[in-house]
Amino acid sequence: MVDLSTRRAVLNWRKSSASQAANECVEVAASGPSVLVRDSHDHAAGVIALASTQWRGLLNAIRNGELDRR
Repeated sequence: MVDLSTRRAVLNWRKSSASQAANECVEVAASGPSVLVRDSHDHAAGVIALASTQWRGLLNAIRNGELDRR
């Protein structure tokens, strides 16, 4: 978990343009060498900080369908 209470205003949170009208996705923000990930619907649920290699690994797994429900 990452405490961003003092830096929250400077983060540029982004989410997919395909889900701009809905809050059923995750949002991401760059913070130094990390990529921060949070639930777009429940910001109080917390933030996960991923190193750039972890972020690339997650994106590759998503693109390759490795995380699809079967």
